[in-house]
Amino acid sequence: VQLVESGGGLVQPGGSLRLSCAASGFTFSSYDMNWVRQAPEKGLEWVGSITNSGGHSTYYIDSVKGRFTTSRDDAKSTLYLQMNSLKPEDTAVYYCVRGTAAAGYDYWGQGTQVTVSS
Repeated sequence: VQLVESGGGLVQPGGSLRLSCAASGFTFSSYDMNWVRQAPEKGLEWVGSITNSGGHSTYYIDSVKGRFTTSRDDAKSTLYLQMNSLKPEDTAVYYCVRGTAAAGYDYWGQGTQVTVSS
């Protein structure tokens, strides 16, 4: 199993970024997927998730609702996170994670850095 994030970078407040996560080594469409972030000197924070091919339902932490959107392309085994209206407090390393809170998060990508600063 491999999860490889890309798309991070430096952006000004109010700007946008789109993260991608390329998955391989498993049947991507069968798994719920998540985005988890870790801000400097803080713990891990679940950001949002999308269910598997059974419904593609999405869920988000309150602080990103209306600004972030996660989606997936099962044909390309790729997960996305569109981030709009970025704020300095969104600065973190963002991880693509397979699994669910109930069953456990079993595979993590290496992370991609997002820095929101003027």
